[in-house]
Amino acid sequence: MNEPAITPELVAAHGLKPDEYQRLLEIIGREPTFTELGIFSAMWNEHCSYKSSKKWLRTLPTSGPQVICGPGENAGVVDIGGGQAVIFKMESHNHPSYIEPHQGAATGVGGILRDVFTMGARPIAAMNALSFGEPSHAKTAYLVKGVVEGIGGYGNAFGVPTVGGEVRFHKAYNGNCLVNAFAAGLADADKIFYSAASGVGMPVVYLGAKTGRDGVGGATMASAEFDDTIEEKRPTVQVGDPFTEKRLLEACLELMASGSVISIQDMGAAGLTCSAVEMGDKGGLGIRLQLDSVPQRETNMTAYEMMLSESQERMLMVLKPEMEAIARAIFQKWDLDFAIVGETIPEDRFIIVHGNEVKADLPLSKLSSTAPEYDRPWIETPKAAPIGEIPKISAIEGLKALIGSPTYAHKSWVWEQYDSQVGADTVVTPGLPAGVVRVHGTDKALAFTSDVTPRYVKANPFEGGKQAVAETYRNLSAMGALPLATTDNLNFGNPEKPEIMGQFVGAIKGIGAAVAALDMPIVSGNVSLYNETDGKAILPTPTIGAVGILKSLDDLIHGQAKSGDLAILIGKTEGHLGQSALLAEAFGMETGDAPVVDLEAEKRNGTFVRAHGKSFHACSDLSDGGLALAAFEMAEVAGIGLKLDVSETSSLFGEDQARYLVAVSPSSLENLQSAAKVASVPFSVVGKFGGTAIVFGDDEAPLSELSALYRSAFAAKVGL
Repeated sequence: MNEPAITPELVAAHGLKPDEYQRLLEIIGREPTFTELGIFSAMWNEHCSYKSSKKWLRTLPTSGPQVICGPGENAGVVDIGGGQAVIFKMESHNHPSYIEPHQGAATGVGGILRDVFTMGARPIAAMNALSFGEPSHAKTAYLVKGVVEGIGGYGNAFGVPTVGGEVRFHKAYNGNCLVNAFAAGLADADKIFYSAASGVGMPVVYLGAKTGRDGVGGATMASAEFDDTIEEKRPTVQVGDPFTEKRLLEACLELMASGSVISIQDMGAAGLTCSAVEMGDKGGLGIRLQLDSVPQRETNMTAYEMMLSESQERMLMVLKPEMEAIARAIFQKWDLDFAIVGETIPEDRFIIVHGNEVKADLPLSKLSSTAPEYDRPWIETPKAAPIGEIPKISAIEGLKALIGSPTYAHKSWVWEQYDSQVGADTVVTPGLPAGVVRVHGTDKALAFTSDVTPRYVKANPFEGGKQAVAETYRNLSAMGALPLATTDNLNFGNPEKPEIMGQFVGAIKGIGAAVAALDMPIVSGNVSLYNETDGKAILPTPTIGAVGILKSLDDLIHGQAKSGDLAILIGKTEGHLGQSALLAEAFGMETGDAPVVDLEAEKRNGTFVRAHGKSFHACSDLSDGGLALAAFEMAEVAGIGLKLDVSETSSLFGEDQARYLVAVSPSSLENLQSAAKVASVPFSVVGKFGGTAIVFGDDEAPLSELSALYRSAFAAKVGL
């Protein structure tokens, strides 16, 4: 088949800059074939090579006594004791979800599940962090509906409980929604599977579903901004099949137990290309592939298409040759393809053969570990201007502005479409600070959460990065879980713009400071750049996913406030309203600086909460919406009223950090006060639960009225 001539226009269409193409020519000493151009394009794009972010990612703390495997593998691995490990990661599927929301989100879930079970873990929990445009935007309802259906449809059918996440709305996401998917699994700590190939002449085996043309060029598409040609990109979105993925999971775990696997890698971004190159590069070996052996579901596929297809539910394995018959029988039993498509070779070559013709012959190491790496110019985000005068608003009207906003309204419309109980080990379902899943067959449980406040990051990337980590620390602590480790999903605009790169650098510095201070190392993650449409960037959104452990379910803080309970505020309140939810939702103002995060106070207050959780009937961290929103949510879920002895706007809606609200019996007050004094933890009684109204100082409204607004606003405002 005739291949197109390599022209400057074709090179540009593959996302390679002229200097990068010149570097390619110097490496191979000739003009590339069309297939080779596609391979370089896939391996050198931002999505696969992290060429703009590697310099800064290396500064993140990634180790600790609990860390078995940090960044660099398919997912991070953390020791949870008893010979077990939790394996987890978060990854984006932003661009595909904007182009085709159902399949984009579904295949995001499928991809992150494969990242986990390719390490030898059985998935036990999923989460998602979603950012959409304004509720009134013409495309928002369509995107919300499609994304939620895609996540629910895939996760529910595969059989993994969705236990948490977040949903926000902001005009900055009008042209570029964010879909960040998280998955976690369990494995024996001494039976983790890695991706580095080893041994010369070992069979390279293709596993799973057949290869089609869906997703060709997907990784390159994910590394570019959107413009008015967006509809033309629809064919680059993959199509997922959760039932095939479920069979692939069972077959892979059975295969691993058989002792057949030398190394294994899922086929995600850039499909066969990226998986083969990464396995070879990590093992210091070359790879030779015979594409005529690749199982195909479409006719007349070219080498270029097969190498760049992102068809789902596929894995690549290096096999112990003597185990071929056993391994093949396992995959035949599960009705999945098993095909030897190549071998490892001693030379540093990536050789692709199709139809007795060499379509690519490249130095393998140059495709991966020596991909371009940039020290992009960056400028520090200017210090935020002062807030200025804040319009007057009554306490209850301020609360209504929050709970009537889809960002802060009750999210049951979303999570009721997810199966949170499949597997029968879910202890805490979505809607609380963190989801909790028991570790089957033990007394232990794991808690999962994700968070970021993009307004903070835009105003002050350093403090915003710190706050994203600190809030996940609080979310876990509020459930009684000891925070263990984190994963990140760093969503930003175009890194070639110094102000965007400055946001990225500032956020990384803040995240690094926080994970170090709070003993929550980053063990895995994903960077998603070029989230822009027509030159307009999203808010900087470095989502942090975090995992904590409960050594016993007896330590779980999970209950409801009771009538007569005292409302106690733990932490110091100064009334910080800069970049607050109140300003944004009530007045459309995004002004002022982000709140300062005192990491020592975070650790001290969180440690106190975990230590005294048995004395609390209920506990919530304070974040967006401050004391007012946290107190309302705690009362509303319990179906009882609340009176706060606080009336100042700044005290009610300020977003000072390192704070918790707890509901306790009056009989527990004296002991807790004494313990707080010893621990140097600020501790104050701010109100009492009971009655049928929400009362803030002298302002009040019936709980029933506020609850009706809170539970209907999401669907009503988004038009679902």
